Amino acid sequence: MAFQKSYDELPVVDQPACIHLRSKSLYVSGQMDRGEAHEIANRHYWCNQTQHVVGPDKIAVARANCISGRECYCSSY
Repeated sequence: MAFQKSYDELPVVDQPACIHLRSKSLYVSGQMDRGEAHEIANRHYWCNQTQHVVGPDKIAVARANCISGRECYCSSY
């Protein structure tokens, strides 16, 4: 069986992220990444409201999860 990277099956996220989503890329480049599959798999995200990997709605924080439609999603301040 050939080696398969875990992020090969992850989708690319084109929707804007919640303003409370944080990752190291925000502090390095000054902007939240678009969410390419390999970036989704290799980043550690946290919620700025809870300061944890779980959001206010008790669901895991991730680039693919923190988009419009989520209960705690916020598009602007």
